[in-house]
Amino acid sequence: MQVQAISKDSGRMWLLAFLAVIVLAQFYVFRELLAVFAFFALGFAVLLAVVAGLFMLQKTWELAVVRLATLRHPVINLAKVTNMAPIPSMASVGTDNRKAA
Repeated sequence: MQVQAISKDSGRMWLLAFLAVIVLAQFYVFRELLAVFAFFALGFAVLLAVVAGLFMLQKTWELAVVRLATLRHPVINLAKVTNMAPIPSMASVGTDNRKAA
């Protein structure tokens, strides 16, 4: 009778130990998955910050160029030369000036 009770208790002990190992393994997997999720979330947040920063930098640059163009700054107006003579006639003017000098 006593031998049977000991083996029954031993079986319960092994069963409880096995269940404890399974539960602890599930907690370990859950913690690992939670940690991986946190790393991915952090990585995506960093990626989002970089993309948003580049977008803001591009929009700021675009606004700065538009404002510079509206100021009609001389550096910007060099590209907008009007009433310019064609290139061959400019060359002839240059040679005429050298002959006169």
